[in-house]
Amino acid sequence: MTTQQPQQPQQPQPYKKPLPVLEPETRPFWEAAARREYMLKRCSSCKQFHYPPQNVCPHCLSSNTVWIRGSGYGKVYSYTITYQGGGPGYAEEVPFVLGIIELDEGVRVWSNVVGIDPKEVKVGMVVEAVFENVAGQGIAIPRFRPRPQKKA
Repeated sequence: MTTQQPQQPQQPQPYKKPLPVLEPETRPFWEAAARREYMLKRCSSCKQFHYPPQNVCPHCLSSNTVWIRGSGYGKVYSYTITYQGGGPGYAEEVPFVLGIIELDEGVRVWSNVVGIDPKEVKVGMVVEAVFENVAGQGIAIPRFRPRPQKKA
């Protein structure tokens, strides 16, 4: 009779890609992402959402801006499939999709499209935010995956 050795838990791999810098203007975004929330800046004067987050509205120049929880839903506006890794952590993931996502709130953000074969990504594809944990950092990186469609 042979005894089976218990498996050792896998240690999380160190995160090799650049990490976001939590500046005062962006810290609420990253703190919300760690809670699985997609936050956006909105101007209280003209009611427009804007990205990237900043304290002055680029539409009307008001400094009366607030953080609002976004839906995390959008559509692929444009994308490219990357076949060459450009730095640490990227080479292991090629090919990957870098897309411009037009959020339901109207702003466009850069992000990866994940959870799908890169060749299956299409302009207009409906997507939703998902969050990639960065082990030991207390940070989660928003990505987008195809949103399951409701059956009629």
